[in-house]
Amino acid sequence: MGSISNPENEQNIIKTKPQGIQFIEYTKNSTLSYKTHQSIVLIITFLAYASYHAARKTTSIIKSSLDPQSQSSNDTLQIQSISLLSWLLGSGWAPFNGTNGTGLLGDLDLAFLFVYAIGMFFSGHIGDRMNLRVFLTIGMVGTGLFTSLFGVGYWANIHFFYYYLVVQMLAGLFQSTGWPSVVAVVGNWFGKSKRGLIMGIWNAHTSIGNISGSLIASYFLKYGWGWSMVVPGLMITIVGLLVFLFLPVDPESVGVDKDGDGDGDGDKPVEKIGAEVTKPLLSSKANIQKEKESPVGFIEAWKIPGVAPFAFCLFFAKLVAYTFLYWLPFYISHTAIDGEYLSDVAAGNLSTLFDVGGVVGGILAGHISDRLNARAITAASFMYCAIPALYFYRNYGHVSMTINIILMLITGMFVNGPYALITTAVSTDLGTHRSLRGNSRALATVTAIIDGTGSIGAAIGPLLTGYISTRSWSAVFTMLMAAAFVAGLFLTRLVVAEIASKWEDSRRGSISIRRSPLVEV
Repeated sequence: MGSISNPENEQNIIKTKPQGIQFIEYTKNSTLSYKTHQSIVLIITFLAYASYHAARKTTSIIKSSLDPQSQSSNDTLQIQSISLLSWLLGSGWAPFNGTNGTGLLGDLDLAFLFVYAIGMFFSGHIGDRMNLRVFLTIGMVGTGLFTSLFGVGYWANIHFFYYYLVVQMLAGLFQSTGWPSVVAVVGNWFGKSKRGLIMGIWNAHTSIGNISGSLIASYFLKYGWGWSMVVPGLMITIVGLLVFLFLPVDPESVGVDKDGDGDGDGDKPVEKIGAEVTKPLLSSKANIQKEKESPVGFIEAWKIPGVAPFAFCLFFAKLVAYTFLYWLPFYISHTAIDGEYLSDVAAGNLSTLFDVGGVVGGILAGHISDRLNARAITAASFMYCAIPALYFYRNYGHVSMTINIILMLITGMFVNGPYALITTAVSTDLGTHRSLRGNSRALATVTAIIDGTGSIGAAIGPLLTGYISTRSWSAVFTMLMAAAFVAGLFLTRLVVAEIASKWEDSRRGSISIRRSPLVEV
């Protein structure tokens, strides 16, 4: 266990230790170990971000209920097929059921994601300067409130577009608190060894959140689309309270050290100067150093080697991923599979398989990058493989349900794999870069820069899709394939550096002491 016993620190520890942790220790009559705290961190942050994505996913599920009859002008539909679609999806909800309904839905996505992206930069800055547990709780409760207020429009019979626009913008603002906070907390507790695999598994919260959000929203559609928004809103609020009660932000806040347990980073000494890990053990001497640390500035964080190329890569990677996040259920419900159209509920349920593939892709990308010690090579390879996957899904996904499912799983794996890797292991690697000389107060800022830049792409993709899809879904997939290609290109310099490093290692025969080029370029 190893509590920090310095009397001067005991009072501060009591103040910063979450009440839920205090209650557990009181009932056990003993202090929780370092590894137990690590487990709590993984579970609570997993639930937290899964609930963020569950709340975020709901609007994609209700789109077909709001705008049931929009079709691509290039699709040759028979009159009876249009009638069948109307019968399945209903008459829609003004103002989204008009001729420009698809465009208005795209505007909602843009509003949400644009505010989310801008808010991300500020959230990272704030997150490195205040208690992340409190900050995360505020973000989750606010997200729950405005997600629910969107659904309230159903019972209040609101048909004013700007009501939904403003609510979505405020929801995006509170959603931006989530990712920098959870990555910073996990980075505080886990070192670099096997970080890709650990975070690849942990990052399944994104896909689990999307899946649960889809299933919950689809289930409650039969009671009215308002319930599909309110229920996930209440859920994230409840999880936010769990975060406040149980989340230990870092080892110092709960007064524990590794005490020989290790943090999964046993191949590196914790006290090594310039090491790329966030030090979980804070002795009295380390406490003095911690107090002297100042948060890293925005410009300084951008200058960390590797941040810019990965940030711009994620711009295009998230453009692809979020187009699927927001439009896949709509695309499925408006595309005949084996000659038949699915209801919005069935389309929402089927779309969850994309996220199942994403879970596999995230874990696989993390594991491969750990084994190869090559984050850039892994991310770029996945992005290039996503191009043929997107092509085959568009051109052959309609042939049969079986083929659609297989291709959707493969596409989800290649699209979400690099997205998961960059937003987790890569962000944490760079947030604990050796150029920071052990300063751990950069994680939230670096994470926010990378994911915030990616979120701008995430805003643009769904917006363009809302307009392009009214003319041709084939054009949408062409846009996505081009984005995947450009995402891979942004990592070219890092890929070349990693290949050169491995070639040099093989020549020297010293693979065991190699260094990751991600932190050297």
